[in-house]
Amino acid sequence: MSNLTQTGATEPAGVFNIDKPAGLSSHDVVNRVRRLLGIRRVGHAGTLDPLATGVLLVCVGVATRIVEYLQIGRKVYQADLVLGATTTTYDAEGEVVSTAPLPPLTVSALEAVLQSFRGEIWQRPPAFSAVKQRGRPLYALARAGIEVETEPRRVTIYQMEVLDWQPPHLGLRITCSPGTYIRSLAHDIGQHLGCGAYLHSLRRLASGTWRVEDAVRLEDLMAAGACWQPYLHGLPAALAMFPPVVLGTAEAARFIRGQVVLLPAVQVPVTIPPQEEMAVFADLCRVFVLPERLLGIGRMERTADGILLHPHKVLRQHLETDLSETRVV
Repeated sequence: MSNLTQTGATEPAGVFNIDKPAGLSSHDVVNRVRRLLGIRRVGHAGTLDPLATGVLLVCVGVATRIVEYLQIGRKVYQADLVLGATTTTYDAEGEVVSTAPLPPLTVSALEAVLQSFRGEIWQRPPAFSAVKQRGRPLYALARAGIEVETEPRRVTIYQMEVLDWQPPHLGLRITCSPGTYIRSLAHDIGQHLGCGAYLHSLRRLASGTWRVEDAVRLEDLMAAGACWQPYLHGLPAALAMFPPVVLGTAEAARFIRGQVVLLPAVQVPVTIPPQEEMAVFADLCRVFVLPERLLGIGRMERTADGILLHPHKVLRQHLETDLSETRVV
């Protein structure tokens, strides 16, 4: 965990790993962090429904520019499904629209059904979701009584294991790709079983490398008041999925001006093959200037002349005249 990271100004920059409580929307959490820090530039990476709890990454300051990288990691959830009923929202917050008796189900029988949902699957977003159609969120259309046929999306369920089966409650641990709707997954499992199902509760255990065990409870963060800094993860730590490149001051000056830098062989980082969902960012790296102050994110291009470092996202606009000052990253 890092202390406050500065970007050359007084505005804080970093990421809070917050254990979101039930009953609040992700936007509610963002508003509370805004009030706590007294700044407007706050956003979240990966929406959680009000019913859900667990890992919610809240970015502040210039860290709002790295949301796209934080959202791309695999998600791990603990879900509790109720079999034998369906609801308008596919979860416990909706109105019950149908009920059906449960078939005799053993854990082995459930495993056989769940197997068809493992791997790459297609699913439709719930009618009550933030996905936009005709420029309006689906939940707004649903509340207006407008039925919309949503386009199916391709998602991946990497792992799904039965944690508990106490009819009608089915506990699952699910590792999935970003963009997966666990509410839709619960509904589809119920349809496959022929009795219906809805999501009773959901807890996000992990988002990428961020784990709920390391998260701060929202109430504890709010109670910290002006002493919130120890809970803020600095930008270098938040971008730890990318290998580091350290530039000299002359190279750094070129980088922050948007110019390409030729990297000597000794500066080329050793890259680790990314998980498939991170492959789109496989050539990216964190770019530092001595003594390891984060400048931004670079894209490495391999050419016959060597490795060209292209500025991909510049997060520091100026170089201090005194680069010997130490800081925590």
